[in-house]
Amino acid sequence: MLTVLGFAMIATFLVLIMTKKMSPIASLVLIPALFCVAVGQGAKLGDYVIEGVGTLAPTAAMLMFAIVYFGVMIDVGLFDPIVRAILRFCKADPMRIVVGTALLAAIVSLDGDGSTTFMITVSAMYPLYKRLKMSLVVMTCVAATANGVMNTLPWGGPTARAATALKVDAADIFVPMIPALAVGLLAVILLAFVLGRRERKRLGTLTLDEALVTEPETVLVGAGGGDRLTKAPRGTGTGGGTGTGTGGAGAGGADVAEGDDEEQEFKGLDPDRPTLRPKLYWFNAGLTVALLAAMILELMPIPVLFLIGAALALTVNFPRMPDQRARIAAHADNVLNVSGMVFAAAVFTGVLTGTGMVEHMADWLVGAIPDVMGPHMAVVTGVLSLPLTYFMSNDGFYFGVLPVLAEAGAAHGVSHLEIARASIAGQPLHMSSPLVPAVYVLVGMAKVEFGDHTRFTVKWAVLTSLVVLCAGVLFGII
Repeated sequence: MLTVLGFAMIATFLVLIMTKKMSPIASLVLIPALFCVAVGQGAKLGDYVIEGVGTLAPTAAMLMFAIVYFGVMIDVGLFDPIVRAILRFCKADPMRIVVGTALLAAIVSLDGDGSTTFMITVSAMYPLYKRLKMSLVVMTCVAATANGVMNTLPWGGPTARAATALKVDAADIFVPMIPALAVGLLAVILLAFVLGRRERKRLGTLTLDEALVTEPETVLVGAGGGDRLTKAPRGTGTGGGTGTGTGGAGAGGADVAEGDDEEQEFKGLDPDRPTLRPKLYWFNAGLTVALLAAMILELMPIPVLFLIGAALALTVNFPRMPDQRARIAAHADNVLNVSGMVFAAAVFTGVLTGTGMVEHMADWLVGAIPDVMGPHMAVVTGVLSLPLTYFMSNDGFYFGVLPVLAEAGAAHGVSHLEIARASIAGQPLHMSSPLVPAVYVLVGMAKVEFGDHTRFTVKWAVLTSLVVLCAGVLFGII
């Protein structure tokens, strides 16, 4: 009976959040509360929730102060020189531009927010892609896949959800996975290099002043070696040779507009925003490096590190109280949504565990999995994370499915930590899921049809996810 009710609770939760009939926070609270009453343990609901909140409080604190910290670092201009350096590195070489897109998306992803990453990346790189008639789906593909790898940071969401659902330390999941995630990031850079070489072969290497701005825009909508280009007149020139396709243009032709406005277009971030603190740049850079180093070395618990870091960043950069309140208010939406989700999850995981549902479901699942696969439940979890996190939200997978897989693995001697590490392997694919709001920010700002983005990106995102999983297995992490 508990097995049926457990799967019914998870299915109800998934249907409601996937059909957007209820918000994840409301679903995490109300659905398990109703099922707790249904199994006759309503009187113990308060105990389950209080125990869960006490367990999850450190995770909520980490997310809260990490979002504030990296939000402040973006506000004060810590990443501005990196953006400008990447743009200088790119010049007008399509290969460099695509690699620069991957690097920029990965760096800005440190704040743990996909929407922020895509806004900054597209703002900085879109003018270059447009000026040189490059494929915009290449930009969205590389940005989404790079952000997917970096989204596994403890404050990014999935790792915190896995830690929350399985009641383990986020640092114990993330730190051992760093080598595998580094391989995944290298795979994204290699992907950017390959796609950039294809763009360079198609367009040639131009200069900004030589790029034609009057030709139709290229939209790359196919897959693999058979990518289709919409057709347009051929552009010719002297520096880049003869270009074909919609954006084909060599050097030469009409000069582009000149002046300060044109240069301003390529800076990506507002260079005159009032929150900039150029005199404190090296302090902020040193503080960030020290914070990340302390996290990797596990000198203190991650929540404590970010609490101290956020307090220092706010106090030094914005000594006036009204300015501090303004910065906190600017990032309050992200803080409230993420920390609220964690505390709401205390109800779901508390009921699932306290009522005994998860144990009964695990017993059923163990019986359904062939014995030969039992010792490999971590790998099974990693493979399942690709389709499951694509077709359902992270909330649904980590709070609804992962605990069941973890209990099934535990029956065969596979630790919860191994299951948790494997579960984040599918994030490069997840970031292009239609259930991820941030991806609509990406395609909307890039003026790319979501269907075009999906057809082009999914195969590369799947490959990147499998690279992360295989690296984790080879390194003995999973």
